[in-house]
Amino acid sequence: MRAVPTTDPRPSTDSRVLVIVPAWNEQASVGDTVHEIRSTNPGVDVLVVDDGSGDRTATVAAAAGASVVRLPFNLGVGGAMRTGYRHALRAGYDVAVQIDADGQHDPRYLDTLIAELDRVDICIGSRFARADDPYTVRGPRRWAMILLARVLSRLAGTTLTDVTSGFRVCNRRAMTVFAEHYPAEYLGDTVESLVIATRVGCRVGQVPVDMRRRAAGQPSASPLKAAVFLCRAVVALGLALVRRWPATFDEGLTDSGALQTDARAEAS
Repeated sequence: MRAVPTTDPRPSTDSRVLVIVPAWNEQASVGDTVHEIRSTNPGVDVLVVDDGSGDRTATVAAAAGASVVRLPFNLGVGGAMRTGYRHALRAGYDVAVQIDADGQHDPRYLDTLIAELDRVDICIGSRFARADDPYTVRGPRRWAMILLARVLSRLAGTTLTDVTSGFRVCNRRAMTVFAEHYPAEYLGDTVESLVIATRVGCRVGQVPVDMRRRAAGQPSASPLKAAVFLCRAVVALGLALVRRWPATFDEGLTDSGALQTDARAEAS
């Protein structure tokens, strides 16, 4: 097991940091997740995007100290994250962090991830960056993940080992791209978003992290469904590679009318 950093958990700069937590029916774990983020990183703000939950996710998150945006229906992780990125841009945050609500991502790595933004626009917390990592995936899922990682490594011009990881940080340049063009497909969102980002000139990096067991509840997809989704992610990657994207994005985009429509989100 890799030692978790024990240095000052606050961001290494004076940047304003927003942790975005997409959550769907996560009332059993979201409160503890918010508490842990806030206790280990007292300088950051937490936004939980309740993705059309049918339980008390929003209430529990708010009671734990998070700001909450409630979507009227389930959009998936991609739709929830696009909502979060738009909120982060409008509110003037310098850094956006994605952390799952189920407790699998350890927020004590935030300082390490954010420090990498001195050299890249997006930094991924990778489960597979070290050969001795205890987290293993086998069979078709692993083959698909290796293929995706190799293609995206070539696009990014650097080694990426965990391109489906939902534990990542980005700066305003990447936020501007994602607020307009973050994909919605499960697992395809993480993969295609990196294609989009690299195509418009964003730099991508990674740091090794440990993945924990889900704290409570059920995964959003079974192992079989996850394998199917990964295969679909390969197809999404192919489509993203042939799709034409703007050469660059201007941060002035954050003031455009397009960013004023927030998926009919209801803030609470």
